[in-house]
Amino acid sequence: MGFGTNIKNMRKKQKMTLQELSSQSNVSVSMLSQIEREEKNPTLQVACQIAESLHTTLSFLIEEQQQKGTITIRKKERLIYRDEQSGFERHLLSPSLPSKGVEFILNVVPPFKESGTFSSHKKGVKEYIFVAKGTLRVELGNGVCSEELKEGDSFYFEGDIEHRFINEREEECHYYLVIDSHESSF
Repeated sequence: MGFGTNIKNMRKKQKMTLQELSSQSNVSVSMLSQIEREEKNPTLQVACQIAESLHTTLSFLIEEQQQKGTITIRKKERLIYRDEQSGFERHLLSPSLPSKGVEFILNVVPPFKESGTFSSHKKGVKEYIFVAKGTLRVELGNGVCSEELKEGDSFYFEGDIEHRFINEREEECHYYLVIDSHESSF
């Protein structure tokens, strides 16, 4: 199954119409319809808006679902989502298991490009960043926080705020991202 088919299946499972998904995700009905029919490949930002509106992860919508006790992900089998407009790449390094609540991702940002603005996650979602190569600017909210991270730097933030990741340099930026969606028992 492809990305669009997984969206359609998840939407129907939740008894949600295209119009309802459109209202929640701020993505037009016609665009959603084209995505579900595998005619359009959305930007990374739009894909994340759809996943958030379906209360799931982008990784879950991309991956063919499987149930195993152990999972090996070979480099050549890694799920990669590439934003055709910006060249931004999202490499899923962990299996897509929403019940586990954790995603491990390698993001590659081309020179002078950015992720676009990601909608806020539900309350309790935490994001951890480690810059492996290059420089990354993290912007949270509308000017709430802007932090420049250099190679070897780490950064943590609560994901219930809009955020975007920017490479303002001439070299590619590689950063690892862990998204923790576990519901807190506190």
